[in-house]
Amino acid sequence: MTILTRGVSRRRVLKTGMAGIIGAGVMPTIFSRSAYAQDYCNAPGDTAIFGFNVPQTGSYAEEGLEQLKAYELAVKHINGEGDGGILNTLKPLALKGNGVLGKKVTFVTGDTQTNTDAARDGARRMIERDKAIMVTGSVTSGEAIAQQSLCQEMGVIYMSGLTHSNDTTGKDKRRLGFRHFFNAYQSGVAIAPFLAQEYGKDRRAYHLTADYTWGWTQEESIKNATEALGWETVATVRTPLGLGDYSQYLTPVLNSGADVLILNHYGHDMVNSLPQAVQFGLRERQANGKNFEIVVPMFSELMAVGAGEAVKGIIGTSNWHWNLGDEGTKAFTQAYGEAYGSPPSQSAHTGYVQAILYADACERAGTFHPTEVVKALEGFEFDGAGNGATLYRADDHQCFKEVLVVRGNENPTSKFDVLNVIGSASRDAVTYDPSIFGGELGPYEPNMC
Repeated sequence: MTILTRGVSRRRVLKTGMAGIIGAGVMPTIFSRSAYAQDYCNAPGDTAIFGFNVPQTGSYAEEGLEQLKAYELAVKHINGEGDGGILNTLKPLALKGNGVLGKKVTFVTGDTQTNTDAARDGARRMIERDKAIMVTGSVTSGEAIAQQSLCQEMGVIYMSGLTHSNDTTGKDKRRLGFRHFFNAYQSGVAIAPFLAQEYGKDRRAYHLTADYTWGWTQEESIKNATEALGWETVATVRTPLGLGDYSQYLTPVLNSGADVLILNHYGHDMVNSLPQAVQFGLRERQANGKNFEIVVPMFSELMAVGAGEAVKGIIGTSNWHWNLGDEGTKAFTQAYGEAYGSPPSQSAHTGYVQAILYADACERAGTFHPTEVVKALEGFEFDGAGNGATLYRADDHQCFKEVLVVRGNENPTSKFDVLNVIGSASRDAVTYDPSIFGGELGPYEPNMC
């Protein structure tokens, strides 16, 4: 609790002390923290400023630019422009299509360069220079974790973009950080039954893994899930982010005794490594009396387009897909398609939903104060955004919803028709004990930037 006096500034109270104030005959008034409209970082003036910090250059730029377009669409819908998108389907909904708490939303953008340090620096500039009330965006988990940590330090809510590492809402979780996207553990749970069905339970797997936080937890999760099926792990090899030529990493696979290659790669890494693996003839080989197979545990429509013919028949998981039949998916896909002339990617979808969820939480809380917005998001259950009923779990700020299993389309009818949804894992199936990945959310009270 903070004590202020009528007609006396907080600065003077702190300087002279309460004894001096009371001694001067000024009666104190006691307020709780919630009474201060300005007692938090970057309280909005005439407009509320959102910070959109995504990779516009670097290995994951394509996904980042998609995400940025979706953020811009979300701002239009929040402000009452366009057809409203999922504001027509999201339930419950507090937003009224007139901005947030009567304030129009504006935004600033940044380029993380697919680089952790650049992401953190960009988020800091948005908060300090541009006065962003919220920061969102990422396509690597390194970017997400760096921004989430920075935002926690500065007292600003961070709504992550595309981040799949277990660490984001595990050991590196923060009270002011939230994730809508699914994680590597959930990919393992979802994909394992399909791998057993398609390829059997007697397999020998070789992993090539992007050498950063997402790759590490992706490898661990898929390794655990496949070994639980009875698969043997032959090798786990780390590869640098942004590598163009994977030949030095693919050659050892040929004589390893493996009969499955698991590519824990994303973005341009997968777009390069998968076609090269196919060119090496891996899918035409036999090993251990079986057809050699390739698995990409987590991939997107943009990656599938980039990989071309090589993606046909490849199994993986996705957070969302534009051709799902629910009303929220149809509303967003239509709005995005009309705005940009193509279906949205899962990167676009998760960014758009995060911006809407933050704005709606402020409206429900009746304030932009981070403490109250956090409480409005924790334990919030909603539907109408795609993937069915979704829970923002209070324990770790991870969203729980249906996880999709997809396969590269063997007979595409257009350049956008690259993935087929072949199954899913229910929300209950991918829900886990929040303690398994460690970490602490920390206190509710935000710092002042």
